[in-house]
Amino acid sequence: MKLHRTGRAAEMLGVHKATIIRWIRQGKIKAVRIGREFRIPEDEVKRLLKGKLADTAVIYARVSSADQKSDLERQVEYLKEYCSAKGYSVVDILTDVDSGLNEKRRGLKKLFEYVANGEIDVVVISYKDRLTRFGFGYLEEFFNSHGVRIEEVFREEPKDLQELIEDLFSVVTSFAGRLYGMRSHKKKKVVESVRQAIGDC
Repeated sequence: MKLHRTGRAAEMLGVHKATIIRWIRQGKIKAVRIGREFRIPEDEVKRLLKGKLADTAVIYARVSSADQKSDLERQVEYLKEYCSAKGYSVVDILTDVDSGLNEKRRGLKKLFEYVANGEIDVVVISYKDRLTRFGFGYLEEFFNSHGVRIEEVFREEPKDLQELIEDLFSVVTSFAGRLYGMRSHKKKKVVESVRQAIGDC
């Protein structure tokens, strides 16, 4: 019986090595353990080549404020339809109502757990900005290192002036808080000055 290393099996199946390891742990593919490594029987590789397993997906959607709830619902519904059309097995739908600059979003943190634990194949989003306002490339590299790809359904998001303004306030608040302390009078004054200046535009 011919056995393949996980890296070679991944290459033959057109998936990431981390995906092979995940399938082994989930019992989706038989493997032989040799020392600390796994070997995949050639028959298993052929079986998967004939009927490839459905990718496991997490849907992630975000809006910046509670009054955009209807937009959040539309995002989720469209992404569900997209995943259904692609044949993905959706394991979770994560949403956040928060700024794209906030890295402590509950849904985003849960998404990181899915990626780090090797539980999914793909993250489906409507636009890059739904996942993060800045540093998308870093997130993509991190996800890819765990065998997870990001699928962005649309390429260019319509500009939402109100959301951009709220993101600006988030940046100003964060920097002013670091300079003067989050509860200081100076910090509040800086934020209020910026708010007033934008309001006058």
